[in-house]
Amino acid sequence: MDLKIENLTRLYGGKAAVDGVSLTLTPGVWGLLGANGAGKTTLMRMLAGILTPSAGRVLCDGADTRAMGEAWRDMLGYLPQRFGFYPEFTVADYLDYMAVLKGVEKRAARRRIGELCETLSLTRVYKKKIRRLSGGTQRRVGIAQALLNDPDVLILDEPTSGLDPGERVRFRNLLSEFARGRIVLISTHIVSDVEYIAAENAIMKDGRLIDVGTTEELLRAIDGKVFTALVPEGLLAQVERDVRIVSLKNEGGGQTLVRYVADGPLLRGSEIAAPRLEDLYLWLFRGEGRREDV
Repeated sequence: MDLKIENLTRLYGGKAAVDGVSLTLTPGVWGLLGANGAGKTTLMRMLAGILTPSAGRVLCDGADTRAMGEAWRDMLGYLPQRFGFYPEFTVADYLDYMAVLKGVEKRAARRRIGELCETLSLTRVYKKKIRRLSGGTQRRVGIAQALLNDPDVLILDEPTSGLDPGERVRFRNLLSEFARGRIVLISTHIVSDVEYIAAENAIMKDGRLIDVGTTEELLRAIDGKVFTALVPEGLLAQVERDVRIVSLKNEGGGQTLVRYVADGPLLRGSEIAAPRLEDLYLWLFRGEGRREDV
């Protein structure tokens, strides 16, 4: 199975939120990276059939997904950045309702809901109203609905938002297992989540696709551009102004270990470090990401 995106474009008031994106997705986990406003959410909404493209098309095994209609929706699982629910819905009400909308047979739905609630630690809140749950628990309910119909194509927009570290680890393991023979596209600002599980990554900037590849392939772009150095406390403020910092770690004794990206060493005692996906993100998107994604 493959999902072929051909010249997909979406205009808003003459401005392209997504500008001629072409990409072929194959089974496995794909990461979609980019700052807020890069066009990730617009792209995902077009793939899910929620937005109509201004130009271009999406083909599933050669068939236009817009022409497939119900058959495409049956194959698809989608978690938006914000999912809606009636205020009085309990977790049970919501998942039952979504199972009906997805056309899941009642007995199969009961079994599937039970499995997902167990896997996503929702059993204890099954009868509670969703609006009274924490943001992370609400997110897990959204993930459960996306998986209800055992989709062949799963599109997840910021699925780990609000999840604690333990929940993120369990979710990553779930996705890795689920992705066998299926296409999973995940957009997240928690870059480490993608780094751990994505076989391929696509990077968007200003509505365009700027690079595609495995994590190892993409990191070659910043090989030799990631450094660490110990900085005295008195110089730290100046370093923070002048250097593209990835992370800071207090080493005690008035010293801070600074990890930064640059074309060459900028600080005394700098040592080259092995690049990570987070380093690449900071290299590509410094100063971006302060507005809502579109």
